[in-house]
Amino acid sequence: MRKLLPLIGMPSQSHPGGRSAMTCRFRCGDACFHEVPNTSDNEYVGEIIAGAIGRRAMVRAAAVVTVAAAAGTAGVAGALPAAAAPVRESGKPSGKPVAKAARGLRYSSVAPNTADAVTVPDGYAQNVVIRWGEPILRGAPAFDPEKQTAAAQAGQFGYNNDFLALLPIPGECDRQLLVANHEYTDEVLMFRGYDPANPTRQQVEVAWAAHGLGVVVVQEDRRTGRLTAVPRHHLNRRVTATTEFRLTGPAAGSDLLKTSADPTGTKVLGTLNNCSGGTTPWGTTLHGEENFNQYFANSGRATDKRYGIGTGATERKWERFDKRFDVAQEPNEVHRFGYVVELDPYDPTSTPRKHTALGRFKHEAATVRLTEDGRPVVYTGDDERFDYFYKFVGGKRMKKGSSRAVREHNLSLLDEGTLYVARLTGDSPAIEIDGTGKLPADGEFDGSGEWIPLATATAEGAVSHVEGMSAEEVFVFTRLAGDKVGATKMDRPEDIQPSPVTGKVYVALTNNTNRGVGANAKADEANPRNANKHGHILELTERRNRPESTAFAWSLFLVAGDPDDPATYFAGFPKDDVSPISCPDNVAFDPHGNLWISTDGSQLGSHDGLFGVATRGSRRGELKQFLTVPTGAETCGPIVQDRRVLVAVQHPGEIDGATVEKPASTWPDGAGKIVRPAVVAVWRKDGEDIGV
Repeated sequence: MRKLLPLIGMPSQSHPGGRSAMTCRFRCGDACFHEVPNTSDNEYVGEIIAGAIGRRAMVRAAAVVTVAAAAGTAGVAGALPAAAAPVRESGKPSGKPVAKAARGLRYSSVAPNTADAVTVPDGYAQNVVIRWGEPILRGAPAFDPEKQTAAAQAGQFGYNNDFLALLPIPGECDRQLLVANHEYTDEVLMFRGYDPANPTRQQVEVAWAAHGLGVVVVQEDRRTGRLTAVPRHHLNRRVTATTEFRLTGPAAGSDLLKTSADPTGTKVLGTLNNCSGGTTPWGTTLHGEENFNQYFANSGRATDKRYGIGTGATERKWERFDKRFDVAQEPNEVHRFGYVVELDPYDPTSTPRKHTALGRFKHEAATVRLTEDGRPVVYTGDDERFDYFYKFVGGKRMKKGSSRAVREHNLSLLDEGTLYVARLTGDSPAIEIDGTGKLPADGEFDGSGEWIPLATATAEGAVSHVEGMSAEEVFVFTRLAGDKVGATKMDRPEDIQPSPVTGKVYVALTNNTNRGVGANAKADEANPRNANKHGHILELTERRNRPESTAFAWSLFLVAGDPDDPATYFAGFPKDDVSPISCPDNVAFDPHGNLWISTDGSQLGSHDGLFGVATRGSRRGELKQFLTVPTGAETCGPIVQDRRVLVAVQHPGEIDGATVEKPASTWPDGAGKIVRPAVVAVWRKDGEDIGV
């Protein structure tokens, strides 16, 4: 019988998804404790926008957010003891890999546990590739947590690594280019004696430099799967909250994007809260700006409320040091965040771009596939309770080659095309969807769907497909456009990945504890559980498997939770042969076509982890845990290669009450060292491929 860890000692369960209060404060600005942003009835959008454009926000009194006093000594309240549940492998104790498992998943499942470590299967090894603060640019000093400066951090690996990409480097054997998102900062875990009510300018400027993107060359040890960073390589780069970006596409130059510092509406400083992302067939990386709302203070507009932007002071108090973070002083600056960012990692001098044609919302990811004639299709989710997922179909074809002209053409591919939002319809009678997760009579949560066009951008201009909204308004207030056309409200759509083997598209829906609560939307066939704390994964099949299609079929591939719970579902695979999983977040595919799922905020008493699951064949739905991450950490940015798995261990030690002085974790460097987010590589000790 499967044993799950008790929830005793877990972070307060009032925090959705099992997150600590600290995570909710610093990553998303307590989004789940605010009023649900999507309260629209699809009828008042034009009035809201007209009012927002015609007036400046009013300053409202700001209530200073205080932090609860730290509790405990060596172990902070909320940290878990290092207990472990029995390991299972297809119902048996862990040991040798089971040969009948799907190819790529033949490893011994890791047990649910609360160890303050990265725990990997028997027969596997690991190393830390790079940590927060390690110097990567020429002239950057060695990391010293007691002497942090913005100049030093701008040359060092940033904080809270999330999305990861590994790209080849032509002409450099055994080296690859590692690209990472640096989503947000945990100031209380970065600075000794940090006062959240009164941050210093130096602390704020260090945080600006710790946000953004990182590019660093890594060296492979051929005898193992070990990767090590190569500092001072000419391709290494840091992009921060003060790096210049170009706004491109149909909204660039709009009056909605002009500020006192940028009257052209085409240049913006920095990128914030980059969560997941994607790589493109033309050799660039995409990065989704997610919870950008938390950095902006003093808003009084309905359009900002729809994006979760508050009326008072922010947690970090950046508005004290730069007026662009004060909506009352710079009402349009906030309109310049919430986009998909494109970076050319092979050109450290290039200016990154923010693509307005992909819409403005809390982008969790941006993953690309090509149509048969070479046009890009980008899938992206809006990580918010009751919000939507989207698709962009490009209008121009990718060119092959590496000349400057070809690269410049390909960098413009995401500026022309049509942006769509998804509407899903279940095929079971509504009475059979009772909110408990019980399967309907046909034995599956499934149905059909359509992609509803919102706006189309061409070289000649842009056209809105939403009544009462101009094209510029659609691209800047995309959530309102989705409201207007009646898109399907989902349970936090996060990472979206098309399978390179089958073409099916997988959408991770992390959770939604507000589903069916009070006046909020009730369960439907695509989101079948009220108070959904564990999440699910949707499998979408475009008509004729053509990514540009405007119709699709869908089914729920996985309904997460304890397999002993009748509300869970694993694509029909026997539930006594799978690992428990909760809160799917980032997803990736391995070379065999298996889906790998990282989790964020597990509600099952174990630390978050990485799981592999077969998507086809007789083992379809067999899900196996590959690793777990340390206390307080989240598993991010998975990359699964033939011989190596990479994960970004984000926010280790992020437990309520933790500080530099009273850490909840000692990972990765042991007691007496500051806790540091880091990238980890895992490989088989015998040098063979992963899971075969």
